[in-house]
Amino acid sequence: MSDPGTVLRAAGLRKNYPSGDRTLEVLRGVDLAIGAGESVSVRGESGSGKSTLLNILAGLDRPDAGELWWDSEPANKLGLGELTARRGRFLGMVFQSYYLIPEIDAAANVLMAARILGGVGAGERDRAAALLKRVGLAERGHHLSSQLSGGERQRVAVARALMNRPAVILADEPTGNLDERTGDEVISLLLEVCAEERAALVLVTHNPTHAKKTGRQLNLIQGVMVGQN
Repeated sequence: MSDPGTVLRAAGLRKNYPSGDRTLEVLRGVDLAIGAGESVSVRGESGSGKSTLLNILAGLDRPDAGELWWDSEPANKLGLGELTARRGRFLGMVFQSYYLIPEIDAAANVLMAARILGGVGAGERDRAAALLKRVGLAERGHHLSSQLSGGERQRVAVARALMNRPAVILADEPTGNLDERTGDEVISLLLEVCAEERAALVLVTHNPTHAKKTGRQLNLIQGVMVGQN
């Protein structure tokens, strides 16, 4: 079981992929424990398995071996429907490519996280408006994503990830499509709002400066987690 105060825990995660006539070992027994409200960065070379690890932590992929707990719940033993419903409440995700819906405005994109869970009322609309204000987009809620800059789109994505008050935010190279200054601003914002919301943050990044801003820094090297994991 997960230890008290630990919101996300993985033990012995392994993941292999076929590659021609051989098997490629991507994760080779990864252990990880994340405390409530903690910020952790994961760095690694291209192909080291960072995105694979994040997909497993999010329940989007299954490990070949190992265990995953969301709070004290064994996530990789949940059925697909239960896993999907639990993910929507427990996790928020921020991606490199934003994944905003272009046909709807910024406020509707933020509300989409609540809509997926079953409905949008006055409380959810107030929450979305407050989050857009917090990320500096109070006046941009009615703009389509095509009318927003890259940094603004990622701020909308941060607000969307926090919409359902998740325990954990998983961020996969969230500054990969941004210039250096805008990327720095987004990382600082992400750390600030996660701290305010008491959401744990797992940040996958290639940027050592961004990694150093988190409370704990880990490295994924040849499928093994190195550091205080």
